[in-house]
Amino acid sequence: MSVRSQLLKGILEGCILAVIANETIYGYELTVKLHAMRIEVSEGSIYPILLRLQKEKLIIGETKKSPSGPNRKYYTLTEKGEEALQEFIKHWENLKEPVDELLKKGGQTS
Repeated sequence: MSVRSQLLKGILEGCILAVIANETIYGYELTVKLHAMRIEVSEGSIYPILLRLQKEKLIIGETKKSPSGPNRKYYTLTEKGEEALQEFIKHWENLKEPVDELLKKGGQTS
């Protein structure tokens, strides 16, 4: 597995929560949004995460009629999901800043 894949695996759940926080969305549309943000992830890896987030009651999935084709399951964030997103943002900021600083120094800590 590539370094990029390993890094993405660790932050993908938070990214998904952030997208769902902005709008009610269905799985394929979520994949398209992530791709538009240059987060390359397969549709096949999104659905297991969505199922897990539902089981953890961070999101709610509601099946609705589609204007074209079969019904779609649209996801919305729960209050617990909003709390999880805020926790992710806090941890991300605490990790991102020192890593960015370290990388700007080219690995030199002095």
